[in-house]
Amino acid sequence: MKYMTPTVFIVDDDPAVRDSLALLIMAQGMRTVTYGSAMEFLDSYTEGEIGCLVLDIRMPQITGLALQEKLVERGVTVPIVFITGHGDIEQCRRAFQSGAIDFLTKPIDQNRLIDSLRKGIRMSIQQQQQDEETQEVMNQLARISGREREVLELVADGLSSKEIARQLDLSPRTIEVHRANLFSKLGVDSLADLIRFYLKALEATGKKRVEDESFLNETSPKQ
Repeated sequence: MKYMTPTVFIVDDDPAVRDSLALLIMAQGMRTVTYGSAMEFLDSYTEGEIGCLVLDIRMPQITGLALQEKLVERGVTVPIVFITGHGDIEQCRRAFQSGAIDFLTKPIDQNRLIDSLRKGIRMSIQQQQQDEETQEVMNQLARISGREREVLELVADGLSSKEIARQLDLSPRTIEVHRANLFSKLGVDSLADLIRFYLKALEATGKKRVEDESFLNETSPKQ
């Protein structure tokens, strides 16, 4: 787990708005960093930082909605609270469709803003935890061979070693060796733990099994 101070990123082309928001948010004990444009934010933001983005919807060059679209295209999942003095239903709809957590009109309801920022930071922390768990699963998958992946899938389907041996045209003894290797390489102690890992792997890879295609179909050599 990476430990870092949650940050509220404020992007607004109006210096007075940036300063007043920063003072309000810092008074609640949260760290802030301010930017005068979307490009400034894009140039300095490091993907994976824990935090929440307060984003003005109307800015020159790159609007708030355009910045949100760029972040979505890049796979950046920082939670966004939009602020605007001239919002409309269509802008609000687009913002929420792309994952915004709130859409506030000026003058800003301070209590609602703080509540939304705290929600966004919680979401950011949870997302980082999920990303790290996914990476750990992928690292574990990289330790096992292609044949062991096949055995893992068939074990998860409920097949016995003899049934797996028949399906893969191997001896039951060879399947038992592969099972033992899976337990060792994946660091699990029971069949239940092995199944739990399998389910995590399904989620981590983002793939659904289809007939005659393994969700763990990799290029690793079969052993």
